[in-house]
Amino acid sequence: MTTLENDFIKVSIRSQGAELTSIYNKKTGLEHLWQADPAVWGWHAPNLFPVVGGCLNNEIIVEGEPYPMERHGFTRQSEFAVVEATPTKACFSLKSNEKTRAVYPYEFDFQIEYQIDNQVLTLIYRVFNRENKRMYFSVGSHPAFAVPFFPNEKYEDYYLEFQNEEPLERHMLSAKGYFTGETEPVLTVDKQLPLTADLFNDDALVFKNLASRSVTIRSRNHDHAVTVSFPAFPYLGIWAKPGGKFVCIEPWLGCADREGTPVPFEEKEAIQHVEPNGLFETGYTIGV
Repeated sequence: MTTLENDFIKVSIRSQGAELTSIYNKKTGLEHLWQADPAVWGWHAPNLFPVVGGCLNNEIIVEGEPYPMERHGFTRQSEFAVVEATPTKACFSLKSNEKTRAVYPYEFDFQIEYQIDNQVLTLIYRVFNRENKRMYFSVGSHPAFAVPFFPNEKYEDYYLEFQNEEPLERHMLSAKGYFTGETEPVLTVDKQLPLTADLFNDDALVFKNLASRSVTIRSRNHDHAVTVSFPAFPYLGIWAKPGGKFVCIEPWLGCADREGTPVPFEEKEAIQHVEPNGLFETGYTIGV
């Protein structure tokens, strides 16, 4: 376990998946990350690579060849190496190997860097292409935040506040987790989306091309809050396991497949790329 700490927050990251396991506010005594109850949902904050969401037939098609690919990719099951660690910054690396080549035929170095400054945690994703050809991928994050903050509160005391007042339209998912092509309005009042027990009965709320670049978890009982800011991520998933005491705010550069006929990997919706021997870098922040 790798720990980052300053006067305000303490953050823990495990080597499996380079996954956050704790965001602890030292001033308030609040643990803001879901503690991965395996009876409900056994993850804290998976990192998603080289796909986001589900792929038709559980495979991707690269240069005409099918490769098996699990939902959200293989990163969360992979062991990362720590390549840099200071009291306030750590960088983790997953390099292509025999196991990854069997499902994703590219040479790469996928790095995840965590930095803390005051009460803000910054996550940076870097994708190094070690090929002499263009490399395609998706990348995203799946952090689950504990709600309610205090034991004397209810889940329904909380709401999500979007940065902008805007019409929200969710893109519907099938029972298998693929887009159906249908959409549905999501109603907000004064930029607020109430958290309710049945909000995620039809799976995640998936938004495309939001104007808002941040979402804040707030309570009607106090001023403590968690803000996720994602300036470079046009796709956003919001999800919780029905009955789970958490909510995921998920910045994505990529998304699930649409029901129908599979397409080549490079033609997937929201697919990203990095040029030969190049570097792709992006990031977002969590403020507590």
